[in-house]
Amino acid sequence: MSFIISKDALPSDELLDQIAKTPTEKLSTLVDPEFFQNLSDEKFMRVATLLAQKGYDEGGCPIGGVIIDDETRQIIGKGHNTMMQELNSVVHGETAATIDAGRAAKLKGESKPVDFSKTTMFTTLTPCRVCCCQLNTRTRPARIVIGDITNAPSSEPRLHGMKVEILEDPKTIELYKRYSEEFPEKHYADWLGQAWYEKNKQLPPEELLAAAIAEVRDLDIADANAHKVLVGAVRPSLAANPS
Repeated sequence: MSFIISKDALPSDELLDQIAKTPTEKLSTLVDPEFFQNLSDEKFMRVATLLAQKGYDEGGCPIGGVIIDDETRQIIGKGHNTMMQELNSVVHGETAATIDAGRAAKLKGESKPVDFSKTTMFTTLTPCRVCCCQLNTRTRPARIVIGDITNAPSSEPRLHGMKVEILEDPKTIELYKRYSEEFPEKHYADWLGQAWYEKNKQLPPEELLAAAIAEVRDLDIADANAHKVLVGAVRPSLAANPS
């Protein structure tokens, strides 16, 4: 079988951009499997960064996600944040890649949800609270590789049962920094919701950032307290019904 992208092809940004914009389900017929086998983590992160650039060019938040099979290193899902483009607050880079993986699998004839337990998720920005919940409870990849903890604090403490690695990409960091400075209203709406931004937008930039950080801290504390209550309620029930 002949492939458009051979195993020895140079993984330039131009070629990786072509891969980023090709429908996931078509990659297996266009790209030699050995090309992906030889592709480094840095290059997969660059694919995610190029997807983030696509989001920025569309007027959205520049966050991209790529999911690969850990054995074959084939891309099984990819996508970018389209919250502003679609006015859909749950389509972030990580969730877009997860949705794409399911869509591609269904087109290939699969009848069950994708098992992500032997995959790696590459994401250009440290996952937000919403995406951490998705990753912890539904996607659950074996490994998460994060491309930027400079523009937002690492969410590694919120990610459980999976290996977390930091692999910062300078292009990713520069792109998101530029976006957050150009469009602070989109940045904060994506981070904490439109209602929070409307309530606090009159604050000077430094105070707005401090308020956002405090809000996230308070939400984390509330989640921790809720977890304690939940565990306290479940344990007596398990003790009474050990089977």
